Amino acid sequence: MRIDAYEDPGAPDRRGGWRYLAWLVRRQWPRCLAGAVLASVWMVLLAATPYLMARAVDHGLEPGDLGALAGWTGAMVAVGGVNAWLGMMRHRTMTKVRMDANFRTVKVVVGHATRLGAALRGQVGTGEVVTIGVGDVQTISTSLTAVGPGVGAVVAYAAVGGLMLSVSPRLALVVLLGVPALGVLLGPLMGRLQGREAEYRERQSVLTARIGDLAGGLRVLNGLGGKGLVADAFRRDSGRLREQGYRVGAVTSWIQALGVGLPVLFLALVTWLGARQAAQGHISVGELVSVYGYVVALGWPVAFLIEMGHQLSRGVVAARRVVAFLGLEPAPDEGIRDAPAEPSVLYDPASGVRITPGRLTALVTAHPSDATGILDRLGRYTPSDATWGDIPLTEIPLTQVRARILVADPEADLFAGTLSAVMGVPDTDPRGAGNRATSHNAPTPAPGQQPTGADEAPHLTAAINAAAAEDIVRALPDGLKTQVAAQARDLSGGQRQRIRLARALLTDPEVLLAAEPTSALDAHTEATVADRLRAARQGRTTVLAATSPLLLDRADVVHHLVDGKVAATGTHRELLDSEPGYRALVARDAEDGEAAEEGEPAR
Repeated sequence: MRIDAYEDPGAPDRRGGWRYLAWLVRRQWPRCLAGAVLASVWMVLLAATPYLMARAVDHGLEPGDLGALAGWTGAMVAVGGVNAWLGMMRHRTMTKVRMDANFRTVKVVVGHATRLGAALRGQVGTGEVVTIGVGDVQTISTSLTAVGPGVGAVVAYAAVGGLMLSVSPRLALVVLLGVPALGVLLGPLMGRLQGREAEYRERQSVLTARIGDLAGGLRVLNGLGGKGLVADAFRRDSGRLREQGYRVGAVTSWIQALGVGLPVLFLALVTWLGARQAAQGHISVGELVSVYGYVVALGWPVAFLIEMGHQLSRGVVAARRVVAFLGLEPAPDEGIRDAPAEPSVLYDPASGVRITPGRLTALVTAHPSDATGILDRLGRYTPSDATWGDIPLTEIPLTQVRARILVADPEADLFAGTLSAVMGVPDTDPRGAGNRATSHNAPTPAPGQQPTGADEAPHLTAAINAAAAEDIVRALPDGLKTQVAAQARDLSGGQRQRIRLARALLTDPEVLLAAEPTSALDAHTEATVADRLRAARQGRTTVLAATSPLLLDRADVVHHLVDGKVAATGTHRELLDSEPGYRALVARDAEDGEAAEEGEPAR
């Protein structure tokens, strides 16, 4: 079985941590079986070396038979050579086992996150997802060491016990009972480690989420004077995580110390008993040498057994977190009525906003969260009484809503890749055909709505033009084929905003809902985008949440919202003349824009 990063990972067993680990083994059982056989033979041959050495001493060295001595010595050399090859193959096989488990778990987690879609953020924090992807996946794959060296350790333990039985039943009894005694001593520590590890992982995910929130809103927090409060909270959380890490480290250090120290004491005990029996004449000198060699060889299986217990304890904790994540389900789609066949009015009773199809509508409010809340309700990202052509949105199948209504998130993810791929045109097809890597809420193209194949290249050019992003393409060394970092960190804020807008326009949705699509642009670029956006969306429904006079002047209808409800409706110029509150709000935004132009211009 080969590792294929692109194959179907299969349906994971979600009934618990142990069952998930067992599923990973079953998915690659031939390789796991090969690893177990190779490890078993390797460890048994480690124990065979003392046996051959004892024969060389008793039958060659002690009686002075050089031929026998040479024969047994050659056998030891041959066994050593074979064992070196077996050790290499064992390590290679187990590396493949771990890689397969790693890739398979990553694909399962990423696939499930994709299926959850926009429901993901409402059910689990970013820190939890990052912790699973960064730490838990690696821990799970490492725990599968148990299927190779772990099985081999058990087989070698039984083989050494059998060899010891032929030398001395008393010594064999000590060996056979010694390892279970080690397990009894380490068992409570393993259970304690699981508890400590689980708590540590929980705190780690919380802190990771706080880091993400802090990084994303640092500038805003600094402006509001809240940076110190968040820094204090982060300091407290990181201190708690550090203390919990110390607790995990304390348990781990005891396990590792006992894993090293107890086998040494065990070796000393068996050697002392063997020496006494040799002095009393119960066993020969060669057998004493073999006893010492058996116990030394047993050090490997004992160490692997202890390490196996340690890794499995951590692996089960990580697997339980993955299983818990896989248990998340998106909200059930209770749609029972088809969406309107023709473009229809969108209405939000909570705010009184009514969106007439085929027009450019703007929402203006002093509180941006009120406008984004309306967009989320009209895009069916939050439960509401919103209707579409007199049909409640909640009664329309979600797939139909997503196919025709796009909520363009201003912070939508931008994945690493070429600029064309970032905007939604994969590089695998020179014509630009294929699935689009758009924002997390991009709609599925409706029949007859979306150009594909060779026709998509000019549509990409048109979308770039509508977003006034041609200068971005020209400035990059390889144009659309230039590699862009994750989240487009190598582009400016204004460039990222135009890339997101171009990506949304490329999908050409029947209804486009966008929040502040030009907030990071200078006045000249914003005016260009406003004119081109209106032209590109002519005859299609577009809703913009914005306070920029440049955008509002191009809108067909403007809703002025006060406390989340429509206070006045009209054109931009009508509201300027009749609504003092609207005039003050828009004038303030215009002054902010002029102040921004005097400083470093956004691009």
